[in-house]
Amino acid sequence: MALNRVVLIGRLTADPELKYTPSGVPMARFTVAVDRNQAPNAQGEKETDFIPCVTWRQSAEFAGNYLHKGRLVAVEGRIQIRKWQTQDGQNRVFTEVVCDRVYPLDRPRQEGEAGAATGDARGPGDRSAPVSADDDDPFAEQ
Repeated sequence: MALNRVVLIGRLTADPELKYTPSGVPMARFTVAVDRNQAPNAQGEKETDFIPCVTWRQSAEFAGNYLHKGRLVAVEGRIQIRKWQTQDGQNRVFTEVVCDRVYPLDRPRQEGEAGAATGDARGPGDRSAPVSADDDDPFAEQ
């Protein structure tokens, strides 16, 4: 038996890039910044991994239309590793998370609220609860 399952919680480093395949299937690419759960490095800084993600169909449209840089998200999916050889013979490897589900974990900031100008999805001291189905969020579970 094999299992390839990933769950990540982190912040979007940029707005998701929503595109459509020639047959009209939505696809969104984005990167999630995930802090490591360990002591700061020698310079006193937290270490962060920047993980490329891709999602398709309904999740892609949701991400492209409702998620923005700085939002706290949870993604659930699988790791995919693509290997190829360039025309000049160099081997390349690309690893990404193919997301089945994308969940916003904070509330979007309105223009002018604390944190909106910096791209931070939360203002000082704001520890927003996960978005619920009654928050006008089309992706929230019912």
